[in-house]
Amino acid sequence: MPTRHHPMHAPQHLLILATALAAACGQTGPADVPRLHPLTTIDTRGADGPPDAAPGTCWGRDETPAVLETATEAAAPQTITRQRIGEPRREIWFETPCPQDLTPDTLASLQRALAARGLYDGAVTGDLDSSTRMAIRRFQRPYGLDSDVLSLEAARRLGLAAVAP
Repeated sequence: MPTRHHPMHAPQHLLILATALAAACGQTGPADVPRLHPLTTIDTRGADGPPDAAPGTCWGRDETPAVLETATEAAAPQTITRQRIGEPRREIWFETPCPQDLTPDTLASLQRALAARGLYDGAVTGDLDSSTRMAIRRFQRPYGLDSDVLSLEAARRLGLAAVAP
């Protein structure tokens, strides 16, 4: 009789297999791939910011993929389907608090500020977990930034960063 595995165990098996394979190779990934500190909300993908970024500033980048539109035309004796780019890919750079400023105390204040606005209902832990990231996105979306990376502007609006003079 075949052995049956509960479907929830499959991801655990894959994780164990991937870990074993990585250990067997002697490394966990390419050395040139940038690694993010666990508390970092900044995903620069190896870049320092836009070309005009001031030295000592930190930046996040949000990318919106292109939107393809499909048009189908009935032409005898066949149907022709064509695709075109309806909206091009967009890249938005925005200034962020720097990693050294995102201490557990600051992140706890962020969680309290988001909770006071009804956007976060988790525990105040000082950790940048998925619930906190979702609340950051909900806070920033009405201001035109649909990202879970905390922008400096959002930090200022929440009273977590000094307002620029």
